[in-house]
Amino acid sequence: MPRLTFHTLDVFTDRVFGGNPLAVVLDADGLETPRMQSIAREFNLSETVFVQRPATPGPARRKVRIFTPHAELPFAGHPTVGTSYLLASLGLVQLDAHDPRIVLEQNIGDVPVRVFLENGAPAATQMSVPRMPERAAAAPARTELAALLSLDEAAISAEAAVWSCGVPFLFVSLRDLDAIGRVNQRLDLWESVVAACGARGVFVHTPQTERPDAQVHARMFAPGLGVAEDPATGAAVSALAGALQAADPREGARHWRIEQGFEMGRPSLIDLEADVAGGRITGVRVGGRSVRVSEGRIDIPG
Repeated sequence: MPRLTFHTLDVFTDRVFGGNPLAVVLDADGLETPRMQSIAREFNLSETVFVQRPATPGPARRKVRIFTPHAELPFAGHPTVGTSYLLASLGLVQLDAHDPRIVLEQNIGDVPVRVFLENGAPAATQMSVPRMPERAAAAPARTELAALLSLDEAAISAEAAVWSCGVPFLFVSLRDLDAIGRVNQRLDLWESVVAACGARGVFVHTPQTERPDAQVHARMFAPGLGVAEDPATGAAVSALAGALQAADPREGARHWRIEQGFEMGRPSLIDLEADVAGGRITGVRVGGRSVRVSEGRIDIPG
């Protein structure tokens, strides 16, 4: 019976039991897609990553496939940040001492990740998003959004929009922390409001924050992917750069710190950077810290 090694991590946090949990299965080249999906369903985390040999050989390259409990994703942020931290901390990739970077081959394409060292050891990782934020389909009407979130229309502070860096999210700006704390999504409206506009999740956000060093407080819901609520969503935060830049256009280097997962008791801090030139976003980077939590073995039935 084949036996595979797995590790779990908490991502976008510097302490165990914070951030967003992640499972990473190593040496997964022999697994078929249905088996990967079964393992992801067994872990029942927002995402599970399967690490394989890269299609393009290289000492700091790996291929990864990312699954929610219900589906495979072409790209996801916290799995990218967490998996690269794990590979670096376990010494499973060879890093250039002068420019420590890893490339993770994903279904969306190559995703470069910078590794930040402290006292010679990996401490944080930052991915460069392979696809710039794009505004997608028209968003639902404010009345529909208010019903979906169980809020009054006055709690929605701006026009909603669908943005994507490979995975489309519906971004809804809310008035304050009180409004975001009262969100109660109605699953009976999910198909008609969210799925109908092509979004895979709903990302609600407000500029009112709990921490003085943060600029955005957020929550993300994706029941269609088997994730009732996510404590930290790197793919959504990547696309959030488009929504934030559209609401407050500026040139040059932009930086935001996003706090997420506070309502779940899993506080997460995500650092978002965007380069803007000529009114266009030319680069997006998302990063944060990760911590290893556990490791174990999976016996795969023959």
